[in-house]
Amino acid sequence: MTTSAYPTTKDEWQKALSELPEVKEGDGKKIPAFFFAHGSPILIWPKSKPPRPGPFGEMIKYQGPESPLSDFLKDFGKVILDKYKPKAIVVFSAHWEESGDMLVTDYGEDNPLLYDYYGFDPEFYEVTFSSKGDSDVAKRVVDLLQKAGIRSRLTTAKESRGRDGRGFNGPGLDHGVFVPFKVMWGDKAPLPIVQVSIDESLRPEKEWALGKAVDALRSEGLLILSGGLTIHTFQDFTAWTEHTAAPEVVAFSKAILDACSQPKESRKAAMEALTRHPGFRRSHPREEHFVPIYVAAGAGEDGEAKVLNGNHGTATVAFGL
Repeated sequence: MTTSAYPTTKDEWQKALSELPEVKEGDGKKIPAFFFAHGSPILIWPKSKPPRPGPFGEMIKYQGPESPLSDFLKDFGKVILDKYKPKAIVVFSAHWEESGDMLVTDYGEDNPLLYDYYGFDPEFYEVTFSSKGDSDVAKRVVDLLQKAGIRSRLTTAKESRGRDGRGFNGPGLDHGVFVPFKVMWGDKAPLPIVQVSIDESLRPEKEWALGKAVDALRSEGLLILSGGLTIHTFQDFTAWTEHTAAPEVVAFSKAILDACSQPKESRKAAMEALTRHPGFRRSHPREEHFVPIYVAAGAGEDGEAKVLNGNHGTATVAFGL
């Protein structure tokens, strides 16, 4: 881990979190929108279970249950609830893409889980995380998207919600939601959760527009979270950690933080240029884990942005401050 202008240690990210502006009902301020590192199932790897040998075991050090990412998510989860006391969470995940209508979950009393991963031991397919949906919030999201000219509709637990680019489908919150939320809040969500798909085109301008369309939710006591990873590749496991990553990957990881920190007048152009960075394709053979950052940036387009966690590949950024 290198010293930088961005938070990378517990003391540094706790300070950044404490400096987030508070928002109280009726004060005219908006809750920030957040892009957060949602990690992977190894975040909930049993502490008693020896890590697998090789690069997977190396990843556990940086994204496992005793990693900096896990520690950050616990702090992040507490702070955003304490500061904003949201009525519900509207979450976007790298693991749900739609090419036609954008789908919004209306699962009712119990949100099912979609175990959209493979190659893990049986206990990973028995993970539980209890949460409820919110029909009013879901309908409000659909209304805002449609008013922005984005085709959208509700989907229920009786319907497959679509795929994630790898062939998984079915109803339920995917692991880009329930895994980090389990780390943040334990076995039960403290408030309702509604999930929205991202645009299957994976084009930055499309995802930005998706976020911008739901900006009004931030004035209505709703928390917008958009999850992915700033480095995500299974073609080059060295890319996941800063001390092994190629120079262009390390440079790309820092370029993300610099672009997000630009003033709002120049931020969009700087962020859209990231997909042309020399290290982008080596960091993201496919764009799905990167483009959720544009959803959060679009939702928080009207304010400043702040990097809350600047660790390599697992950045979290607040937009709309």
